[in-house]
Amino acid sequence: MSDPGRLDETGTLIFRRRLPGPIERVWAFLTEADKRARWLAGGEMELWAGGRVELRFLHAELTPHLEAIPEQHAELVDGHVMTGRITRIEPPHLLAFTWGENGDSPSEVCFELGTDGDEVSLLLTHRRLADTDATRVSVAAGWHTHLDILADRLAGRTPQPFWSTHTHYEAEYTQRLTWTEESPP
Repeated sequence: MSDPGRLDETGTLIFRRRLPGPIERVWAFLTEADKRARWLAGGEMELWAGGRVELRFLHAELTPHLEAIPEQHAELVDGHVMTGRITRIEPPHLLAFTWGENGDSPSEVCFELGTDGDEVSLLLTHRRLADTDATRVSVAAGWHTHLDILADRLAGRTPQPFWSTHTHYEAEYTQRLTWTEESPP
C-alpha cells in the first residue's frame, strides 16, 4: 500500500500526500462543488468560519468504471448526504470542518496545503473518530481511496474503480488499524 494513513494514540487519522500543483488548483478541488464531486462529494460549502458544508456522496460517479457496490455498503447505492460546519479556513492553505454533524458527536476533517516547487503537500487530519475498529477501518479505506482519486484527477489520469479499490484498502486497514497502544503502525 502506498502512502498509508496512520492512526495516532488519540484516535486521529493522518494522511500525507504530494500532489501536482499549483496550490490554487488543489484548493479548488477541495472547495468547489463541481471539482470536489470528481473525487470526494459534491454539495455546497459556505467558505467562512461557521459556514455550512453539505457533502453529497455519489461513489458510482467518481470513476468511469461500472461495478457492483459491496453488500456491506448497499445503503450507499443511491448516495449519501452529510452536513457539517466550517471550523477554520485560511485560503488556500487550510480548510477544516465538522464531519457528520447530524450524529451525536461529529468528528473533524482538516486539510492543510503547502507548496514545494511544482508540488503541493497535503496533510489530511481526521480527528475524533468513533472509537471502533470498524469505523476507523472504513474511514481510513475511504480517505485512502478518495485521495488516490484526487491524485489521479490532478495528474490527468483515469482513477481506479472506487468500490474494488475501497474493498482492497479495507482489508489492508483491517490489518493495520487493529493496533494496541504498544504496536503502532
